[in-house]
Amino acid sequence: MAQLNGARRFAPIEIATLLYTAVTTVAAFVFIRGDLVTLGWLLVAHALIVCLVLLAPRARESGAVGRFAADWYAFLIMGALYAEVGVMNLDFGYDHDRTIQRLEQWVFGAQVSYEWIRVMPNPVLSWVLHFCYLVYYGMLVAAPLGLWLSGRRDGTRHTIFAVSTTFYLCYAIFLFFPVAGPRYAFPLADNAATRIPLAQFAQWLLDKGDSWGAAFPSSHVAAAVVATVCALRYWRTLGLSLAPFAIGLVLSVVYGQFHYGVDALSGLLVAGGILYSVRTRAPGTAPRAVGLHRPSETESPPLRL
Repeated sequence: MAQLNGARRFAPIEIATLLYTAVTTVAAFVFIRGDLVTLGWLLVAHALIVCLVLLAPRARESGAVGRFAADWYAFLIMGALYAEVGVMNLDFGYDHDRTIQRLEQWVFGAQVSYEWIRVMPNPVLSWVLHFCYLVYYGMLVAAPLGLWLSGRRDGTRHTIFAVSTTFYLCYAIFLFFPVAGPRYAFPLADNAATRIPLAQFAQWLLDKGDSWGAAFPSSHVAAAVVATVCALRYWRTLGLSLAPFAIGLVLSVVYGQFHYGVDALSGLLVAGGILYSVRTRAPGTAPRAVGLHRPSETESPPLRL
């Protein structure tokens, strides 16, 4: 009975984190072949995550600082989990880009991630869309943090759970169906749209921190839409302020040649599935009073069939 009561103290985010950690541990044993050092580091990291999960229920009962840590730890480990995906995919060394390119051709009749920025090299459009792309990193924090600062703590927890679950689902797909994306499959465009500072900064940022094989579905689109809809659900003003950036982000990932068009569409589908699954409003939400190689422009044609 004591064990059962202890299990009930786990919040949904703990259960989701444990499930994802179990999946990635299996993937590490399957995909990391012969590199015992990398496998060892990944297993140590997974053990630390399990420790965080096991400590979370007690931390949540220990006071304000403990509750904050227990509510937010999943967000804090997302960057490391994203990097882990790239490490395992590089070791596996296989991608499904040709399959996605065929799907892209079937859905849109063209390779839109390759053609759009070349057909429409508008610097103003590029400024707007690349700004929306870069704001993505702030949006993910702004939605739960805005709810938390306004006293909507249940809404904060629900949003963190929804966004974290979105990432877990996308990351699991990346591991078992890696797609490098158009940044690596196609030569990058060189025109007025790509020469603006924001476009160059976005490419530099991805060169430094991108994870190979993490294109399909677009976790950018999925997480941004989930964060925005959760904000709309719990604090309409906050959600409305994020919505234009979320819409711009859906377009920017394709225009900037960061994702295939079907990556963005699949990201929307993932977001819809997550939002439907966690659609129940949590109680008590009212505010309280208080770098890899890329081909050159002259190399192979965009569709690799």
